Amino acid sequence: MGLVYPGFQTLPELFIQVFRHFKGQKNKFPLARKIAGQYEPISYDALHDDISAFAAFLRNRGITLGDRVAILSENRPGWYLSDMAVLSLGAVDVPLYPSLPPNQIEYILKDSGCKAIIVSNMLQLGKVLSLWQNLDELQDIIVMNRLDEPIEGVTELTAAKEEGRKILADTPDYASYQAVKPDDLATIIYTSGTTGLPKGVMLTHRNICENVKSCSGVIRLDEDDRSLSFLPLSHAYERTGGYYLMFACGAAIYLAESIETVSLNISEAHPTIIFTVPRLFDRIRATILKQVQNDSSVKQKIFNWALETGKKYHAEQASGKPSASTVLQHKLAAKLVYSKIQHKFGGELRYFVSGGAALPQAVGEFFQALGITILEGYGLTETAPVTNVNRPENVKFGTVGPVVDNVTVSIAPDGEILFKGPNIMKGYWNDQEATREVIYDGWFHTGDIGELDNEGRLKITDRKKHIIVTSGGKNIAPLPIENLISESPYVDQVMVVGEKRPFLAALIVPNFDEIRSYALENGIPTDNMAELLKEKAILKLYENQLRTISRKLATHEKVRKFHLLDAAFTIDNGALTPTLKLRRKEIRERFHEEIDALYKAMVYNTE
Repeated sequence: MGLVYPGFQTLPELFIQVFRHFKGQKNKFPLARKIAGQYEPISYDALHDDISAFAAFLRNRGITLGDRVAILSENRPGWYLSDMAVLSLGAVDVPLYPSLPPNQIEYILKDSGCKAIIVSNMLQLGKVLSLWQNLDELQDIIVMNRLDEPIEGVTELTAAKEEGRKILADTPDYASYQAVKPDDLATIIYTSGTTGLPKGVMLTHRNICENVKSCSGVIRLDEDDRSLSFLPLSHAYERTGGYYLMFACGAAIYLAESIETVSLNISEAHPTIIFTVPRLFDRIRATILKQVQNDSSVKQKIFNWALETGKKYHAEQASGKPSASTVLQHKLAAKLVYSKIQHKFGGELRYFVSGGAALPQAVGEFFQALGITILEGYGLTETAPVTNVNRPENVKFGTVGPVVDNVTVSIAPDGEILFKGPNIMKGYWNDQEATREVIYDGWFHTGDIGELDNEGRLKITDRKKHIIVTSGGKNIAPLPIENLISESPYVDQVMVVGEKRPFLAALIVPNFDEIRSYALENGIPTDNMAELLKEKAILKLYENQLRTISRKLATHEKVRKFHLLDAAFTIDNGALTPTLKLRRKEIRERFHEEIDALYKAMVYNTE
């Protein structure tokens, strides 16, 4: 069926048309959340009533066309409610990651000039209250959770809705959808960035609406579909794909309790589509292989046979038509192995959509071989965000697929990827200079390096600013090398370094479970991880891993030295962005002594 109402030009227009379509329908719902161990739906009618009431409250507090309102919250029903209420008034919402520290929240609230902020809980409220005296334009704070005791100037969301309902009882049209125009600003999303202060990406209603329409032409979605939402709604990827696209097609969004409970929630929600990032696939693959490793030798042989059969089947399918014997073996493998793997994902999953970072080709092919379809896509916050995605009928791992409808791609002479289309941002908030640096000659300059194959599929090779230039003048893209190293079962995370150095080195976060298992099998004490990682046998293990990997690389691409870290890169320790990308500059600065030591020591030759 696709879009419930294909003619929408603004997000409020989309919202009202979908609510009208489902008015009074008890068996359809847009959201479901976990209450007392069970998923409970929120009906279209109940959500619409809450939006109207909250919008009336906000309007009564002076929020109007063009005003900025921040949302500082984890994914929960109140996020969707807040977003829809703010946008219905023609106001502009400014989403904030709940992981942000107070100083970054202060910068964004000041820079955007927010008049109000909606926060989720006491932790987030505490951050804002500590800054309030510095925020001259911030007038109202609304908190989704109940307060233990009243706080001056802070309104509970429940009380705000009650106040809004009283206003609507006297003036029923008070919260009616405002005359929002397609080129009006819908949201300012501050990019987490890998260096420097965040920039506010201005996305209009047209930017987002056209992107939703383009995406709906790639993936068939309808009222029978369900997604599981766990990526942050503060990010454009989840917001456009996992929220607006799902809502526009009448699909149901199940909210995961947390990133840690995703496996459990998948089995409960039985999603048909999941929007995620490559990091999740690494974890799932590691779990599957660990379970297989603990099975009997017969079951291990059956799994490995099924995996190789799946790879052979898809390779033959890509080059023409699988042979009759391969088809027969594939059917048997599906019965013995693939069906059991699919059952772990709820039994009804049609697609994973992967974005936010590069999906290693080997990971995509692993899941494809087991009957799990991953559609890798690409885009940036500045492109609202989707520009490319693999099509279900023609997946090619190692690429992010062709462009979506209405988007044009070009490769500059230096390899930079450029785009044109109705999804390209209006610019950066309060920063015309930064806008001019990326939008000129009619094109948006992504800062990513890539190439197009003969079928128009885009392959990303690296970030322009991540290119390592060695002291010998070699230009090296670290990402493909990191993806190769990450294929090792003993590697959890890796960052390659070597700028202005004679060779490449790597900071490696081990897969701690695998290392402990290896140590136990080899009689090495595992009491202290930091000490374990200095053991000669462990270092030799990683030397051998890198030696094997180096055979696939050019001489100047080989990683010749490494340092093992005893703690992972995380959002909390500042090594990852909220979308789990490496903050390379911060990591280099934090581990500069360890990196320097690698280059002072004798070179280890992996050739």
